[in-house]
Amino acid sequence: MSEIGRFGVFLPSYIWAADGPERSRGLRAFARTVEDLGFDSLFITDHLFAAKRFYSVSFLEPLSALAVAAGVTERVRLGTSILIMPLRNPVILAKELATLQFLSENRAILGAGVGWNDAEYEAVGVHKSERGKRTDEMLDIIVPLLEGETVTYHGSYYSVDEVFIEPTASQRPEIWIGGGSQLADPKSPDLPRFVESVKARVLRSDGWIARPTCPPDDIARDWVELQAYYREHGRDPDECVVAHENFLHLVMTSDRAAAREEQHRAFLKVMSAERGPKYLESVYLFGTPDEVIASLQARVDAGVEYFVLHTMTPDPAQLQDWIDEIIPNVTFPATSGPVRRRAPTLR
Repeated sequence: MSEIGRFGVFLPSYIWAADGPERSRGLRAFARTVEDLGFDSLFITDHLFAAKRFYSVSFLEPLSALAVAAGVTERVRLGTSILIMPLRNPVILAKELATLQFLSENRAILGAGVGWNDAEYEAVGVHKSERGKRTDEMLDIIVPLLEGETVTYHGSYYSVDEVFIEPTASQRPEIWIGGGSQLADPKSPDLPRFVESVKARVLRSDGWIARPTCPPDDIARDWVELQAYYREHGRDPDECVVAHENFLHLVMTSDRAAAREEQHRAFLKVMSAERGPKYLESVYLFGTPDEVIASLQARVDAGVEYFVLHTMTPDPAQLQDWIDEIIPNVTFPATSGPVRRRAPTLR
C-alpha cells in the first residue's frame, strides 16, 4: 500500500460569520482535490454549536456535508470523527447513514462517540450522564438496521418495533469508535484513561479512533490495553483498525520558533485560546516538518496505522506539502495488515 493510502483529510467544515457561497464552492473543490491527490478518505467533525471551550468557530452538519462531498467524488471514503451519537435519534440516523452509503456506493464510515459538550446535550433534552448508555443502545439498533435486518428493541432510552430501513446498500458502513485516554490536564473534558465501556464499544465495531488529545505514550498504553481486552473476549486485535485524528498546519521552515509562531496564528483562527499554547503544542502537530514527521512516527510506533488530519485553513494548498514533505517520511511496519477492513456484505 502507498503510504498516502493510510491518510485521510478532514473537510474544513468550520464556518466563519462572513462566509458566503464562495465557501460552499470551496468545500466542493477541497473534496475533489483530496481525491485527486490520492488521499484515502474525507472525514468531518461534528458539533451542534460552536464548542467555545475548544473552538472559535461553528461547524456544518456533518452528514449533509458528506453527502455534498459524495456528489463531487467517486473514490474517497467518507467518514465522521466523531459523530456525537446521543444527540440523535437512532432510526433517523440509520436512515441518514443508509442513504449516504447508498448514494456514495459503499464509501461511508461511521466514526461514533459520546461527545463532551454539556450545552449540546441540554439543547436536545439529553443528560450528559446518559451519553454512554444511550450510545450503546443506539448501536444496538443502528447496526442491525444497516445490515438489512428488521429490528425490535426495547431499552432504557429507545424502543422500536418491527423497524426496517431502506435504501439497503450491499454492505453496511464500517463503524469506528472514538475514545480512550487523553492528556491528563485540568482543561481536558474527560478522564485521562481508557474506560471499560469504551473498550466494549470498540470490541463490537470495526476500528478505534484514538483522541487527538492523546499523546503517543498514552496511545501506546491504550493500544496494549485494548489488545488485551480483545483477546480476553475472544477476538483478534488485528481485526481492529487503529486510527488517530490530529490537527496540522505545516510551515515550510527549519526555524522552530518561526514555525510555531505561524502555526499558533493559524490554530487560533479555528481553535479557542482557552487552553493556551503549551496545551496545544503538547497534543497537536507543531513545529518544523522534521518535528511533525517525528510526532507522526511516534504515533505509528505506538500502534497507529491510519491518520486523519485536520487542516487549519480551507485552502487545499497545504495538502500538496503534506504529500511532498511529510507522508513519504513516515514509516509504517512492513508487517502491518491492510487498513481497509471490509464490513459485512449484505447481498
